[in-house]
Amino acid sequence: MTNQIKQQKDSVIVRTENLCKHFGKKCALDDVTIEVSQGRVFGLVGENGAGKTTLIHHILGAYTAEKGSVSVFGLNPVKYSKEVLSRIGYLSETRDLPRWMSIQQLIRYMAAFYPNWDMSYSNQLLEQFELDPKRKIRALSRGELARTGLLVALSHRPELLLLDEPSSGLDPVARMDILSAVVRSVAEEGRTVLFSSHLLDEVERVSDDVCMLHHGRIVMNGSLEEIKSRHHLLELKTNSNKLNFENIPGVIRINAMGHGYRVLYRGNEKEGKEQIEQQGGEIINIAVPSLEEIFIAYVKKQDKE
Repeated sequence: MTNQIKQQKDSVIVRTENLCKHFGKKCALDDVTIEVSQGRVFGLVGENGAGKTTLIHHILGAYTAEKGSVSVFGLNPVKYSKEVLSRIGYLSETRDLPRWMSIQQLIRYMAAFYPNWDMSYSNQLLEQFELDPKRKIRALSRGELARTGLLVALSHRPELLLLDEPSSGLDPVARMDILSAVVRSVAEEGRTVLFSSHLLDEVERVSDDVCMLHHGRIVMNGSLEEIKSRHHLLELKTNSNKLNFENIPGVIRINAMGHGYRVLYRGNEKEGKEQIEQQGGEIINIAVPSLEEIFIAYVKKQDKE
C-alpha cells in the first residue's frame, strides 16, 4: 500500500472512472471520468443539481461507487477512509460547524484529530481572515463562517483541499480571500485543490483544469488553457440570408445580432474564418470567449440533442 501511495503522490491525486450514481430514478452522476493531478487547481463547474457535491462526496468516501471506481491517493476512499481523510481538508457548502463552540475551542478540538496540525499557521490564518478567536460560531456572519471553515480545512496542511461552493453567499472581499489568498497559495506549495462552483468567472480566475457537469454528465473536461485556446468568438456580418452554419463543422452556438451573427467556433481559428467567409460571411472581430460563454453554449447544445 505504501508504494501505491508514493506513486499516486507524484502524479494523479484523484481519479474517477465511469462513475455512476442514482438517487431513486434521478441520475446524479452518469459515466464521470476525471483525473486531478498534484499541484493543480481543479475547478468543477455546473449549475445547482449538476452533480458536483455528489462527486465530492464520492471522493470523501461518503458514497460507495454504484458503478465505476474512485481512487484518492491511489486508495479506495471507502475502504481506506482513515488513510484518505487524514490527508484531505474539506469545506462543505453547508459550513456545518458546532455552533456552541468559540473559534478558539473549535481549533483546539480539531487539532486533536490531526497530528500534523500547524498551530502557528492556524494563528496566521486567524489574523489573515480577521477572525476573533473568542467569538462563538453561532454569532458569525456567513463570510466569517466560511473563513472559519476554511481555517479548519487548511491548518493541518492537507495534501488535497476540497472546497464545495466556497463562495456561496459571500461578499466580494471574502470571495477574494478564498480564491486568491488561499487557493493559489495552496497550489503553489505543491498541494492540490479541487473546488466546485456555479460561478464560472471565479473558476476561470484561479483554475488550471476545468470539468463542466450538466445533469450529472461531463460536458467538457481539460486544462483551462486548452479549452480557451480551441474556442473562438467570431463576430460577422452578412448581406445574405443564405448563410448555412450547418455546413460549417465546429460551430457550437449562433446568436443573431442585427445584420450579423455572433458565433462560437471550436477548432482552428484560420479554418473557421475561411469556412465562414466561403459561405458569404464577413468577419469583423475575433475574440476569446469566457468560460461562461463556452459552458452555456455546450449546455444548450446538449439539451437539444
